[in-house]
Amino acid sequence: MNKKPKISKEIMALRRSKAYRKAYLDSEFLTSDELRPVRLQLELQKPEMTLAEYGVKSTVVVFGSARIWDKKQSDDRVTEIQALLRKNPKDPVLKNKLASVKGLQRSTKFYDVARDFGRLISASDALKDRKLVVVTGGGPGIMEAANRGAHDAGARSIGLNITLDMEQGPNPYVSPEFCFRFHYFAIRKMHFVMRARALVVFPGGFGTMDELFEVLTLVQTGKKSLLPIVLVGEEYWTDVMNFANMAKWGYISKEDLKLFSYAETGAEIVKRIEDFYKAHPLANGK
Repeated sequence: MNKKPKISKEIMALRRSKAYRKAYLDSEFLTSDELRPVRLQLELQKPEMTLAEYGVKSTVVVFGSARIWDKKQSDDRVTEIQALLRKNPKDPVLKNKLASVKGLQRSTKFYDVARDFGRLISASDALKDRKLVVVTGGGPGIMEAANRGAHDAGARSIGLNITLDMEQGPNPYVSPEFCFRFHYFAIRKMHFVMRARALVVFPGGFGTMDELFEVLTLVQTGKKSLLPIVLVGEEYWTDVMNFANMAKWGYISKEDLKLFSYAETGAEIVKRIEDFYKAHPLANGK
């Protein structure tokens, strides 16, 4: 019987060398600066292939602050910071945090609205032919609420999480098969827009503004087909953003003010979307 030749120590050392690793199994190689284009493509392809496998072609995108909790979460957060402040009454950071979370308590209503909307849109008879799937950033706050509403309706929903130092992981209401994680904002934002047939935007900060204005710009310039864009909480939006003055100064046209509408409740948001598609039955939101 032929015996296998003995492998020398030198050959064993070569097989353990970095250069000998298969390229697609070499994490150090794959995470190098030079391979960034490959990583961008992989982040594009993985969700694309998964969503295609499940037949997801149309989504309703929900943006909004991660800082908007339900009433219990909000009250608990205030209590927690108050307890910390009693131990360190002169701490300026804690004082600012307490003021911030107290200010956000009035926004807990938006959590309820987002949850109600997620449930209603997932079960809408008027939009059942469009098979709209709720998609959020997959995190806490408004994102959690919208995913939770879809979960209440027994529907799948998507979460496009992103790796950030200060952000938590995915909320528990995202469907496991649609729980994606991104490194690159650009690719994540592409996935928000690619299948979007409606956009719903709740109050939020820099991130929410960035996401809203990206879609408004794409629609304004014709890179994205017309779709219903609903801003929730008119008091907030008209206070922080004076769109009318942008038109007055000539930086947008008055017609651009028709690219979005306002709503206050989950039912009103659904109606805005339903009314849009009654008026634009052939719209496909490329």
